[in-house]
Amino acid sequence: MIEFPFKPSVHEILPFAVFILFGITWLIQMVYYWGIFSRLAFFRRKATTADTPPVSVIICAKNEYRNLIQNLPLILEQDYPDYEVIVVNDASDDDTIELLSSFTRKYSHLRIFNLEQNLNFFSGKKFPLSLGIKSARHEIVLLTDADCQPSGKEWIRKMMENYGPGTEIVLGYGTFRKTAGFLNQIIRYDAFLVAVQYLSFALSGSPYMGVGRNLSYKKNLFFKNGGFISHYKLKSGDDDLFINRVARRRNTRIEIHPDAHTISSPKSGFYQWILQKRRHYTTARFYRPAFKFLLSLGYVSKLLLYLSFIALMVVRYNWMIVLSAFSLFFISHWIILSFAANKMKENDLAVLSPIYEVLLLIISPLLYISNIVHKQERWK
Repeated sequence: MIEFPFKPSVHEILPFAVFILFGITWLIQMVYYWGIFSRLAFFRRKATTADTPPVSVIICAKNEYRNLIQNLPLILEQDYPDYEVIVVNDASDDDTIELLSSFTRKYSHLRIFNLEQNLNFFSGKKFPLSLGIKSARHEIVLLTDADCQPSGKEWIRKMMENYGPGTEIVLGYGTFRKTAGFLNQIIRYDAFLVAVQYLSFALSGSPYMGVGRNLSYKKNLFFKNGGFISHYKLKSGDDDLFINRVARRRNTRIEIHPDAHTISSPKSGFYQWILQKRRHYTTARFYRPAFKFLLSLGYVSKLLLYLSFIALMVVRYNWMIVLSAFSLFFISHWIILSFAANKMKENDLAVLSPIYEVLLLIISPLLYISNIVHKQERWK
């Protein structure tokens, strides 16, 4: 039996344990940034097809008069040769149906699917969206929301250019309109960071989600996999849970060209944004196990990295090594996100990204706990 000349105390063991934790989480984060997120930061668009396949753009609307009157003409006037726009009116009690009827007199490629009563057998917009997909005349569908507008007249064309042999899914980027105020910065940064994650994972061969604000897939893929049946009781998941189940390395491509973005109006208040975030968080626990592990590992390791760094700097344990390592992580974070932001025309978000990171690290567990305590029942 080996005997040590001295017995280390708790005060000596604990800083060393925290130092080891810091090293492990630092290594994990560097793998995430340089092994995964760098794929988007240094992404070069592959050669795209010049074909212009016919497409059905589908929008679900419930009391969206104000958004439709502003955004729908921008979708109906796209520079694309063969497309239809289907708006599913989900029993709106405002003037939505009257507005849509007036638009049909000007735009022959606009079709209306009107649900006069609340016959939504699914939760959220899955039922009206399923009806819209079923009624689509074309094999490729392109989804967006009533509160979204395309960034330009090339939106459909840029998304459709990705449909080469074997492609069944195209993941797009949906950003939020830039306005004054710190809350707007947080909302936009959060959406940007989520996009960096799911687009980078897709480029690494592991697509796990998309956003319904800008998402395209083939109609046959939808029905072959049972649509939303496997999660029809959940209010959310019409985009991320479906993509999580059907997206694979060979059938998925991404599109981040600035002309292919959709732009939404951000929530005007912190509470409204929190409710939106809570709704999105409800679906994550239904992801495939591998993705739940990878996403949880990314968040937890980053949180522990920050906490262990603070603890080690307070007690000044190997502080030069710790500070140097954290500085390298910080620089890596800034480089990767700056390049990604430049590609996605979100340059202003990279400047204060460390501050936004810390705030989101604090908010995320609070939202998770809140979802356990309180449940939301309606999508509108």
